[in-house]
Amino acid sequence: MPLTSKPLRKLGFLTIGLFDEADPRRGHESTLQIIEMGERLGFDSAWVRHRHLQYGISSPMAVLAAASQRTSRIELGTAVIPVGWENPLRLAEDLATVDILSRGRLNPGVSVGPPNHYDQVKGALYPDTADLEDFSHERVRRLLDFVRGEPVTDFSGVEGFEVFSDRVQPHSPGLGCRMWYGGGSLRSAQWAGEHGMNLLTSSVVKAEESEDFAEIQLSHIRTFRAHHPDGDRARVSQGLVVIPTDTASPEQRAKYERYALQRMPRTATPQGPARMMFAPDLVGTSEEIAERLASHAAFREVDEVAFALPFTFDHEDYIQILTDIATRLGPALGRQAAP
Repeated sequence: MPLTSKPLRKLGFLTIGLFDEADPRRGHESTLQIIEMGERLGFDSAWVRHRHLQYGISSPMAVLAAASQRTSRIELGTAVIPVGWENPLRLAEDLATVDILSRGRLNPGVSVGPPNHYDQVKGALYPDTADLEDFSHERVRRLLDFVRGEPVTDFSGVEGFEVFSDRVQPHSPGLGCRMWYGGGSLRSAQWAGEHGMNLLTSSVVKAEESEDFAEIQLSHIRTFRAHHPDGDRARVSQGLVVIPTDTASPEQRAKYERYALQRMPRTATPQGPARMMFAPDLVGTSEEIAERLASHAAFREVDEVAFALPFTFDHEDYIQILTDIATRLGPALGRQAAP
C-alpha cells in the first residue's frame, strides 16, 4: 500500500443518532452506547450530527452532556450545529457548560446559513424578527467572541445578594481553540482560517473551481491553512463515509454495497443550483479502503478523520463497522492506538 503524506494521528467517527418516533429513548440510548463503545475501541473522538424537526439528534449538547458522564477520555464533537437556529449567547453558555462537565473534551463544530425550510419554520422560530435575523458568518463570530471570553455587557459586580459577570459563565479556558467550522466552499475555508477556527471537511463540497471532489477538497484545506495563524499546523478533519467489510456477514456486505450503489449517481456531477459535489462511499476491506484513501489528494493533507457512519443502518451494523475501523482500518492507515 502506498504511504500517505502524514500518519493518521486522530481517529474519529460521526453518527446521526436516528430514532423511532414511537420510541425515541431507544435511539438516543443506542447513540450513547455507540459513543461508549468508541471509547473502549480506542477512538480519539465521537461526533454527532444535528437535525431539527427530524428523527435525529435535535439537542446535541444534551446528548453530549450525557455522554460526558459515561466516558472519560474520548473527545465529543458536533458536526455540525447550524447556528441559524441558535442564539449565540445562549449557545455559548451551553457549550461552556458541557465542556466543563467533560473536563475539556468538547469539540463544537458549527455552520452558517438560514435554517432549512426557513419559510416554513420562521414563524415558529423567529416570529418577531424573521426578516431581521443575520445568518452570515457574523453570527459565528459573535459565538466565538462569547466562547473566548469577550465581554457581553458593560455591567458586572454585586447587585443586592447576587454577583454578575460581564462575560459568559461558566468560562471554559481552551474551548475557544477547539471550535470547528463545517465548511464546503472556498469562502468558508478562508473565513474559518482568518478567525482561527479548525476546519471540518465532509463528503460534500461546492464545485467552484473543479468537478473533481478530491481536488476541490484539497483546495479548501490549502486555502484554510494559508489564511490561518497556525499555517500548515492548523487542524483539519476529513469526514468521508467508509464502510469496512472485514468481519461483516454476507448479508451485511450485500446491504452495504446496495447502499453505496444507490448513492453513487449523485457523485458523478454537481448537484442542484449550488453545484454540490458528493464523495463516493468507500465500501470494501480495510486494505482496499486504505489504498483508496492513500490515493485521495485531500486525505493526504490531513492527519485527523471523523469517518461518517451511514444514516440508516442497524445498531449491530455500527458495532461491526466501528470495530473494523478501529482494529483494522486505523492500523492500515498507520494510526497508533490511543492509550
